[in-house]
Amino acid sequence: MDSPKDLDAFRNAVWQRLSRGVADRRAAARNPVLSTVGLDGAAKARVVVLRGADASGGRLEMHTDAESQKVAELTREPGATALVWDARAKLQIRAEGALQARSGTEQEWDRVPAAARRVYGGTPHPGKAIAAPAAFAPSEVPARFCVLTLEIARLDVLWLGPELHYRAVFERGDDWAGHWVAP
Repeated sequence: MDSPKDLDAFRNAVWQRLSRGVADRRAAARNPVLSTVGLDGAAKARVVVLRGADASGGRLEMHTDAESQKVAELTREPGATALVWDARAKLQIRAEGALQARSGTEQEWDRVPAAARRVYGGTPHPGKAIAAPAAFAPSEVPARFCVLTLEIARLDVLWLGPELHYRAVFERGDDWAGHWVAP
C-alpha cells in the first residue's frame, strides 16, 4: 500500500480491503478479531469470519451460533470492535460500534456452505464443558443460525509506513468525515 495522503482515498482503500475479506478466503480482512464486553465485565476477543461489508451503510456482518457466549454478551452490552491486521499492507483497521444479533433468514441459511452448517447447532452448546475433545455432537440447526451486524460508528485506521506512520479516524455521519490523528 502506498502512503495515504488523501482521507477519501484512504477510507476507500479500507473498505476495498474489508470487501475483499468477504470474497477472498486468503485476504487479511477475512478473519477479523471481534471484541465484546464479557458478562463478567472483562474484554472478550475471538476470531470470526467476515461475511459482509457494506461501505455505504457502514456495516460489517459475521455469523455465529445463537447459543454462543458473544450473543449473550452483546445483548447486555452491544459495544464491540472488529480488528483487522493486514501484515502485507502494514495496515490496522479498527471498526468500532454497536453489535446486533438477529436470526438468519432462510435465504441466508441457504447461502451457508454445507460443510459450515454443522457449526450452527449441536450439543452441548458452544462454550459448555465437555469430558473429551470430541465429546460433542455437531448438527445443523437452522434456528440457531445467527447474523451479527456491526453498525460502525468509528473507523480508526493506522498505516505503518517505512519512515512515517499515518493514522486517520472516520466517524459515522452523512459523509463519514475523517481527520488525521497522531499515530
